Amino acid sequence: MKKFILLFISSLLILSTNTFAKDISAYLIGTYVEVDSVKNSLSRAGFEVIAEYSSVAEGVTIVFTNDALKAEASKEKRAHAAVLRVFVDKQEKMISITNPVYFGRAFMQDDFNEAVFEAQLASINGVFEGLTGSIDKLEDDDIAGFHFMMGMPYYEDPDELAEASNSELLAKLRAYNGGKNIIFELKLSDKSTLVGYDISNETKGFIKDIGRANASVLPYCISIEDGEATALAAKYYLAISYPLLSMGEFMTISSVPGEINEELNKPFK
Repeated sequence: MKKFILLFISSLLILSTNTFAKDISAYLIGTYVEVDSVKNSLSRAGFEVIAEYSSVAEGVTIVFTNDALKAEASKEKRAHAAVLRVFVDKQEKMISITNPVYFGRAFMQDDFNEAVFEAQLASINGVFEGLTGSIDKLEDDDIAGFHFMMGMPYYEDPDELAEASNSELLAKLRAYNGGKNIIFELKLSDKSTLVGYDISNETKGFIKDIGRANASVLPYCISIEDGEATALAAKYYLAISYPLLSMGEFMTISSVPGEINEELNKPFK
């Protein structure tokens, strides 16, 4: 009898877990729309377009934000939540939008305010018809604590690039290579600024190896906050952006995280 009761309780717990856990797609997929039309739609939805970026041939990523996203991202160590992205793929005739709920959970961690990010999702769905969730997805409970595998970094383990005053760190970024690597510069508060940074064409090549559909992974971002320049560890950021990535696929780009880190360090040397 005791065994039966224990089995019954265990079954209820499993059922309860399955009932409350739900999959969240990393991207929202839609039919192809020209870049200017995408920008106009984002504007109608109340978003501000802050950059256009070419990460692959015949592909453009549009980076956008609004006051609600910037307010959330101004919280300590949450700068990466400030922006969303639309990848406009002329080659494959589709668009891919970063899901604010997925990346909000990832980048806001314990500060995640579901209502704020669900509102962004509603705004996006309101101007882009027929969006469907990507096959790239994770269970909602797994997103904040995500890491690719044992020994790999979490969100809380960023690459530390340099220490100095915020103004000095930003000055170095602007001066390096004549500022050509800066895709956007977004001030979030007196203490924090998020910078979109262009990495080399050679390093960008990893997108061809593991899938252009998620090319909105670039531009890479550098957070300048409280006298520190940091970036999400590439072994974390690439994996959270490609949640279906297999170990074999990851091994094909095993040198890329180190190459990204090296490039992001260059302006501060």
